[in-house]
Amino acid sequence: MFSKATEYALRATIYIAQKGTEESKIGIDEIAKAIDSPQSYTAKILQSLRKNNKVIRSVSGPNGGFYMTEKARKQSVRVVLEAMGEDDVLEKCVLGLAKCSSIKPCPMHSKYKVIKEQLIDLFEKKTIQQLADDINSGDGFISNRSK
Repeated sequence: MFSKATEYALRATIYIAQKGTEESKIGIDEIAKAIDSPQSYTAKILQSLRKNNKVIRSVSGPNGGFYMTEKARKQSVRVVLEAMGEDDVLEKCVLGLAKCSSIKPCPMHSKYKVIKEQLIDLFEKKTIQQLADDINSGDGFISNRSK
């Protein structure tokens, strides 16, 4: 549904929400390993997430790394999609047709409309912290590596 970069961005954001605080920042090596992403690719993704300090923050230097503020943790997951430039994916036609609408629907429009509304609701109501809490309680995972 989303690009690989956005998938990694979602996973990185959840991991940083789990582990990163202003007092205990996380290094890029740890984040890349935790989300199964190449380090250089992760760095690029984290730059997008860090832009305007909306999703994550970072500090350079020996005690540097990435973290999230409490305010950022309370944001909806959709903010990650916005940071990655993919929030419009939730609004598009499932077949990629520009002119698909209720008036002139694609063959999947009526069935997908319900699913699309549920997806939008999920990404707008679920917070970053709620996803991190799910991981912390053992109700989810963000890595393809088996433990």
